[in-house]
This record gives sequence, structure tokens and C-alpha cells, in this order.
Amino acid sequence: AQVVESGGGLVQAGGSLRLSCTASGLRFDAYAMAWFRQAPGKEREGVACIGRNGFPRTVTDSVQARFTVSRDNTKNTLYLQMNDLKPEDTAMYYCAARYGPLPSTRLLAADYTYWGQGTQVTVSS
Repeated sequence: AQVVESGGGLVQAGGSLRLSCTASGLRFDAYAMAWFRQAPGKEREGVACIGRNGFPRTVTDSVQARFTVSRDNTKNTLYLQMNDLKPEDTAMYYCAARYGPLPSTRLLAADYTYWGQGTQVTVSS
């Protein structure tokens, strides 16, 4: 099983990006999914997560007004819509999968089993 991220890139502050994560080799609708990010010199941070059928959803407070998580189980794909991007959003963004429902901790990296290689998001000021 694997998950592969795409959609990152270089964008100016105030711009938007939509990240995608496509899963293969697993029954996608049986997995809770999440986005994490890691900036240089910082710890990995949970950004958003979503349950197997699209609910519940959690977005971390720091980006809640700007980021939206969604999924399309017919396409085995997870999305992260990022609007009004800021330089502090610059990071490598990772997709992660966990079999079963979302954990009560929601965005604890250790709760997720499958990880992608990441897609880089760079926001210029």
C-alpha cells in the first residue's frame, strides 16, 4: 500500500494551492486520513484529518480559517485546499493513512501507519 502526494509548489503570499493524496493498494474508504507538515528545523505538525466517510473533520487551529480537508472515496484521493497562504505555511506536506476510524488524538503522527514522501509548499512574501 502507498499514498502519494501532489500539488505542491511555489506560490505568493495570499495565493491558493490544492494538495492531493492518492492511495493505492489499500481499501481507501476503510482508512482515516490526515495531512501533516514539517518546516525546516521544526517538528512535524498535524494540519488536518478526516474520517473514513468524510466525517468527522479536524483542522488545526492555526490554519482552520484558511485550510479545508476533504476526500473523494470514488477516486481514492484526499485533498487539502489551502487559501490565503502565508510564508509561515512553507513546509513539506505529508499525507498519512490509518486503518479504521480517526483516533481520539486526531493528529498524533504515531497513530498513522502509511506515509507519503511529501510535497513541498513554498510561500513567498
